[in-house]
Amino acid sequence: MALTVKHINQSADDNSLMYEYQQTLNQNALATLFLRYNDLVFGTCMKYFKDEETSRDAVMDIYQELVQKLPQHKVDNFKSWLYVVTRNHCLMQLRKDKKTPTVEFDGQFMQSEDFSHLDNVLEKETKLNSLENCIEALNDEQKKSIQLFYLENKCYNEIADITGIEWSKVRSLIQNGRRNLKICMEKNV
Repeated sequence: MALTVKHINQSADDNSLMYEYQQTLNQNALATLFLRYNDLVFGTCMKYFKDEETSRDAVMDIYQELVQKLPQHKVDNFKSWLYVVTRNHCLMQLRKDKKTPTVEFDGQFMQSEDFSHLDNVLEKETKLNSLENCIEALNDEQKKSIQLFYLENKCYNEIADITGIEWSKVRSLIQNGRRNLKICMEKNV
């Protein structure tokens, strides 16, 4: 990845860089921030894709996602949020490609062998796995509506157009799906 970083305080903390990018859309601030965790992103991609070239491409795609997503999200911990964005990107790509195998976690791709920084990330990953299982347990119409609304950021009208379901029923499916997800998640805690 060949990003050039100019006129940015390299020692600024993550929150300062993130705030600067969100306020000014200064690509150098985002590039500085992203380069700090480039190895983490690449290692996570390797975990899922087990292919260097695919992982390199994914790193670039994830950077482009950040360009669009970061200004629209309130992020408390950039590193954890970036890990979740990376993980979701990889999972979505695998779902699209179905033929690409997943691999077990290999610590050699991490920036360090100290895994204590992953405690919060692993807890969130466990919750995400539970959420994915609960989504899969929904009926097909609720599942599709929830995925389109929350994962693909579609509005009710777009979901109605995509699925052919009436707007009022889409609204009901999302409300009932959200309630069913809450019940399922509470059972799994």
